Amino acid sequence: MATPPNMLSTKSSQSSGVRPELHAVPDVAHVQVDGEAAESIIAEKRIGERIKHLRLKKSMGLVELGRHTGLSASFLSQLETGRVVPTLRNLARIAMVFSKDLNYFFEPEPQTLCRVHRGKDRVRLPQSGVPDPSYYFESLGYLVPDRQLDPYFAEFLPPKPGAEPRSHQHFGCEFLFVLSGNLTIRHGSATYELAQGDAIYFDASTTHGYECSGQDRASAIIVTLQQPVQASGGLPRGTQASKGMRPAPLPSPPPPSRGFITKVG
Repeated sequence: MATPPNMLSTKSSQSSGVRPELHAVPDVAHVQVDGEAAESIIAEKRIGERIKHLRLKKSMGLVELGRHTGLSASFLSQLETGRVVPTLRNLARIAMVFSKDLNYFFEPEPQTLCRVHRGKDRVRLPQSGVPDPSYYFESLGYLVPDRQLDPYFAEFLPPKPGAEPRSHQHFGCEFLFVLSGNLTIRHGSATYELAQGDAIYFDASTTHGYECSGQDRASAIIVTLQQPVQASGGLPRGTQASKGMRPAPLPSPPPPSRGFITKVG
């Protein structure tokens, strides 16, 4: 007995006398693709935006790109704005101009680094290594993996009688911007008085410390880059003192048929 139309047997032989299992095969002739769904898939690839990005990166106008590809400037403009969909032949022409493979227009775009830190989610921590902290800080970059710098919000308390300011040092550089109040910054043997709106940038491998110098609390944004600073001689500053150095106190395509494509280097 012949297999009915649109039915496929999972057995190649019926010699065993066992009736084969039959499974329905989809009737492709009756499958209809939704036009809006197809347009959505094309739009997700953002082909026009990718073409415009390549063009602007080369500081190239539409007319110039048209000369290289043999396509009109008006067609390219419609292509970039998503009003028309390119054929593979036209897309190949554009790809060759910019030394790109056709896959460039269809591969997922790389995810750029972007993290939002909500104020309600931050954790307030005290100055480390002392029983009576003189400042508190909150990390503004704790959600960023393998970050190259560490930003903090710090709040400094008015000094208590007899309290000795504590200094520290670490590799890299440090930047501080005073948001409110007054701060005394000690860097090596030098002392600097900072008020609201003042900023200071210094080599953090030199011993330094902060102290509130007013009757009211002071606040600041502090950014640290904990990498060795290159001195003029080429060696990292503070190298000899690195053994005794304490960590920072702030938690740290197929070718087209016609041969007039011009490649842009």
